[in-house]
Amino acid sequence: MNQRRAPEGADDAVLRVCGLRYAVGGRTLLDGLDLRVRAGEAVAVTGPSGSGKSTLLSCLLGLLRPDAGTVEVAGTELTGLSGRARNVHRRDTIGAVFQFGELLPELTPLENTALAALLCGMPRREAYARASALLTELSVPFDRTPTAQLSGGERQRTAVARALMNRPRLLLADEPTGALDEDTRDGVAELLFSVRERWGCGLVVVTHDLSVAALADRQLRLERGRLVPPPGAVEGQPR
Repeated sequence: MNQRRAPEGADDAVLRVCGLRYAVGGRTLLDGLDLRVRAGEAVAVTGPSGSGKSTLLSCLLGLLRPDAGTVEVAGTELTGLSGRARNVHRRDTIGAVFQFGELLPELTPLENTALAALLCGMPRREAYARASALLTELSVPFDRTPTAQLSGGERQRTAVARALMNRPRLLLADEPTGALDEDTRDGVAELLFSVRERWGCGLVVVTHDLSVAALADRQLRLERGRLVPPPGAVEGQPR
């Protein structure tokens, strides 16, 4: 599948990473890594297990402090913020979707989704109204069924809705289809990549699945601590 260009006019960067370095246990996982993602652009990051993909996402989320370099989200450098300020900025600008959803199984999809806004102080009525609208748009049933009883695809759709509750500028996804069967994977992947167009946020997806990565505007591979175009591709250009 050809690489697609991001939508015209979407040239404002919601993520800027410059010279990122991170080492642990004597091993350098990120070594001068650079990345720029624009509003409305989807970037897929692939690479072998242990190459540092999840470490990269943790740095982008502000959960890990890099040894060197900067991570700027929505115009604010995360690495220069205090812990509290970093948490607030992450809450207000970043949404995240994980491989197993990380939802509370005893809560309904509506409760799981609304919780993200309630924790930020949004009034209950407004939070539940926004959650209902998102779940309806993403075709997730949200009656009194506990999330634990939903299908894998429905749980991941709920996770996407929860990630969008606070209207993030940047959406990060870590192996979001890794636990799904092929048919469900395709539906969730198409939904996830449609988000950046429908909501205008930047999207970074870490995945082992090349068919999922092919849906992105750009594909990059993490090798030797840096992001490089995959074989046969030129970064930022259709191939």
